[in-house]
Amino acid sequence: MKEQVHSITDEALAAIAKAGSLAELNQIRVNVLGKKGTLTGVLRSLGSLAPEERPIMGELVNKARTQLEAALEDKGRQLAEEEQQRKLAAERLDVELPGRRPRRGHIHPLRAVAEEICEVFLGMGFSIAEGPEVELDYYNFEALNLPPEHPAREMQDSLYINEKVLLRTHTSPVQVRTMEAQYPKPIRIIAPGRVYRRDALDATHSPMFHQIEGLVVDENISFGDLKGVLTIFAQKIFGEDRKVRFRPSYFPFTEPSAEVDVSCGCGGKGCRICKRTGWLEILGAGSVNPKVLAMSKYDPAKYTGFAFGMGIERIAILKYGITDIRLFYENDIRFLRQF
Repeated sequence: MKEQVHSITDEALAAIAKAGSLAELNQIRVNVLGKKGTLTGVLRSLGSLAPEERPIMGELVNKARTQLEAALEDKGRQLAEEEQQRKLAAERLDVELPGRRPRRGHIHPLRAVAEEICEVFLGMGFSIAEGPEVELDYYNFEALNLPPEHPAREMQDSLYINEKVLLRTHTSPVQVRTMEAQYPKPIRIIAPGRVYRRDALDATHSPMFHQIEGLVVDENISFGDLKGVLTIFAQKIFGEDRKVRFRPSYFPFTEPSAEVDVSCGCGGKGCRICKRTGWLEILGAGSVNPKVLAMSKYDPAKYTGFAFGMGIERIAILKYGITDIRLFYENDIRFLRQF
């Protein structure tokens, strides 16, 4: 039996030395020291020995068990350390490598221009008003002194949902709704938002684009106030050195009406952007038509006002020298990164 114990011990020590993983080491423990292990079997067979041999063999088996348990523990620590080193090596981070900069988004040029425009008017005491994009024909046309025979009301020019409902063609309905809601209080608002026209998409037209319109209604508001506000606006957006001119025009909802131009950055020499004229058309404006005031219950004899409207795409095109409106909607990263 002594030879058996020595043989089991030597074989187990050799197996422990060769073990390459904690799982393999644990299997050796079970095979030798487990309930059905080889050394445990020897320990259970001591009862069959002569009484004088039992203490001797018992001591021998216990020494072998202690020796194996120590070897298993040492090997276990070694394998655990090696496993830890492998994990650390796999997860190693070279802190000396340069970091990877996360990709940063860009504010879309249309949003940037819209926010800049709003900031200018907010600084002059205006507030922002909003309204529905699906609008009633009454607010989009009739309340703005646009009679049924006006070309803008023809089905081929506007996107009608039914005879009385359409996608708004401008943000002017917000002005009417604001006058109805705030009567008889003074008004000083801008109304930014999307508008829709029945246009084919090309370099200068889009069926959906963005506008910002403004409205001021109060006592003793004059055309001179309009000129002052829009001159400040134009110079804030395009530069303090720019000149502003007002050309007579016609809009059903304003009287008198004007087209507003700003001098081109070419200094009047003429270029491709200004079509050799030295001027850039930026918006339309005028004094609020008394009929529009009266339809919203404001007494034209007491109240006056002015209104203006501009396309955000138009301002962005002139500001950045962009030649194709479609670039704003294509989401081309190469284009957007320039702003």
